[in-house]
Amino acid sequence: MAADSPFVIAGAGLAGAKAAEALREGGFDGPLILVGDEKERPYERPPLSKGYLQGTSPREDAYVHPRDWYVDNDVELRLGAPVTEIDPGGRTVSLADGARLPYAKLLLATGSSPRRLPVAGENLDRVHYLRRLSDSDTLKATFSTASRIVVIGAGWIGLETTAAARAAGVEVTLLEAGELPLLGLLGREAAQVFADLHTAHGVDLRCGAHVTEITGRHGRADGVLLHGGERIEADAVVVGVGVTPNTGLAAAAGLDVEDGIRVDAALRTSHPDIWAAGDVAGAFHPLLGRHIRVEHWANALNQPAAAARSMLGGEVRYDRLPYFFTDQYDLGMEYTGHVGRDGYDRVVFRGSTEAREFVAFWLRRRRVLAGMNVNVWDVTGPLRTLVTSGLPVDEAKLGDVGVPLTEVHAEG
Repeated sequence: MAADSPFVIAGAGLAGAKAAEALREGGFDGPLILVGDEKERPYERPPLSKGYLQGTSPREDAYVHPRDWYVDNDVELRLGAPVTEIDPGGRTVSLADGARLPYAKLLLATGSSPRRLPVAGENLDRVHYLRRLSDSDTLKATFSTASRIVVIGAGWIGLETTAAARAAGVEVTLLEAGELPLLGLLGREAAQVFADLHTAHGVDLRCGAHVTEITGRHGRADGVLLHGGERIEADAVVVGVGVTPNTGLAAAAGLDVEDGIRVDAALRTSHPDIWAAGDVAGAFHPLLGRHIRVEHWANALNQPAAAARSMLGGEVRYDRLPYFFTDQYDLGMEYTGHVGRDGYDRVVFRGSTEAREFVAFWLRRRRVLAGMNVNVWDVTGPLRTLVTSGLPVDEAKLGDVGVPLTEVHAEG
């Protein structure tokens, strides 16, 4: 397959790199340009808060492809000069370096950016956000010299960063505005497991804590001030209060934007020559019957292949269930499924939450919406089947470790 104008991918992260790979594997032999704002070649983000940050995996393992892969597969890397404007009518994109590129088809894989903390002192030195490889490098250096830090936000990034800091011997005060870490995602029953995990590893976890200011001297952060007047001293502050999808390009180009760039099940936007994938895409999920935006690694890994097939004219229906994982201290976890805005009726546990070796199931009307396995392995396939089947389950069997997950459906 050939094209007069190139296929252009805006965003040179995991999603963009995997889309380029899928296009070549799918038979596209026309010009292919991958444009990114960083000067690093595409890399994955999980190592930034996990193995690479902890020093247990080398930097090279974070990269999506070996350096020579892009030359060998005739993928032109345009790094350090991101797309700044899209002209859908003229089918061109403008780059930050002044270049203007025509495209036959365009994929937006622009990802997301850390949400800034709207308090005084947020711009001081030694206030860190974690999104880029360079951020992880900075945190590694910080952990080697700091004796105490404050982490603001007990979501996945905050929890994983806290675990890495504790592994480096740093004292951590972890501040969470909610009642428990991950409360909105996991609910009270499972969220308590992560709260207990961190306190057991010496973390000073403060829930219901609201930061009003990051304090500093000589331009450097030296602590945080809480609502009520308490001040907590720190050698550095890490902020992890969520991310915002990078939808500015799409919105300015007139594409539909609503919690991400709105795309159909084939990952196509409201313009027939433009697709979106990864963190930035609010995609219609056929199984769930609604648009969802997934910010996790597995989505950036798998969704681009579907987008590439769609760009090449194939029939595509991306219906893979959301999946994510975390590693903190001696806890490994995988989560499969999606609870959604309608919520759940109850959580059923199989195994021991005290020993942190269990599977949790979120149910609504006796049907499994999602499952989370903690230090229990090789159950992702059965969990996926339970969710996708939509069949009612017997809750007693579901909670019984002696009953295989393939035999927990209700009779009749």
